[in-house]
Amino acid sequence: MKKNFAIVGCGRIATRHALQIKQLANLTAVCDIDPIKATAFASEFNATAYFSLEEMLNQSPEIEVISICTPNCLHAEHTIMSLSSGKHVLCEKPLSIDIQDAKKMIDTAHSFNRKLFVVKQNRYNPPVEAVKSMLNDNRLGLITSFQINCFWNRPSAYYTDTWKGNKKWDGGTLFTQFSHFIDLLYWFLGDVAAVDAYIQNYLHPEIEIEDTGVVLFKMKSGVIGTLNYNVNAFQKNMEGSFTLFGEKGTVKIGGQYLNTIEYQSLEGQQIHLNDLGNPSNDYGFYQGSMSNHDKVYSNLIAAIDDHESKFASAFEGMKSVEIIEMIYAAAVSNS
Repeated sequence: MKKNFAIVGCGRIATRHALQIKQLANLTAVCDIDPIKATAFASEFNATAYFSLEEMLNQSPEIEVISICTPNCLHAEHTIMSLSSGKHVLCEKPLSIDIQDAKKMIDTAHSFNRKLFVVKQNRYNPPVEAVKSMLNDNRLGLITSFQINCFWNRPSAYYTDTWKGNKKWDGGTLFTQFSHFIDLLYWFLGDVAAVDAYIQNYLHPEIEIEDTGVVLFKMKSGVIGTLNYNVNAFQKNMEGSFTLFGEKGTVKIGGQYLNTIEYQSLEGQQIHLNDLGNPSNDYGFYQGSMSNHDKVYSNLIAAIDDHESKFASAFEGMKSVEIIEMIYAAAVSNS
């Protein structure tokens, strides 16, 4: 029997969720504090519109899973309310913008015996899956260093009439733009031992957060590496890449959004990709990450009933928050 879903937050990303839910399950309700948005979204997807989460939870007991698509700073509040009402939750990235909130979210899921998942769609990119498999099998040998480059374009129009760029609501560029890359850092290489960082806003006076950052990492495994990021690439996204240097090979996942094997020099092997994956999320005047919400939802539905089914857990989502907080703390100390 198909599961009953609801969506909280009827902004741009919610459409990605709704399209996949309609393919695999029932979208029974949607919620947004903006009545016009909620009503239009509900009409488009044949769901019931609500204007408050509390009202939706009280009046739609048939809901089993809630997808949280609200601004970053509301993820914790909306997730905790949903879990406390006995619903499973899929939370868009980032899980939260505060590590203590992330821990409360996980504790609430445990207390109410519900499952809490976080969207980490870049894990499903074919090049990313191929490199993760190599790491699991130790085919690169000892990893000595890494380099992450995130060079995207976000014009001033991206931040106009939105919560994005507001420090309280957004949290920072690493939360909104590049948390998927931080997730892959943890997924590939484990915990971070220490960081040093510098951040700056050069070209976006309309926002309260950084548009540029440079980070130096030392992992608990001893691996060292760097993250260079900005949203100042001229006119369009330039690169989103992750390079690993190992004793048995070097490999670079590249392209604009981690969609190609850009370089490989491997001992006795080569990565061949038959599947190029999905296109990027196209938002008109800018592009986002690869659109893998189809895989997110198919795996989510399996993971709700099967404890052995693999899915990005809330704990792993919390790890991204932890690492980003470490980076920003280091940057503050250097300011």
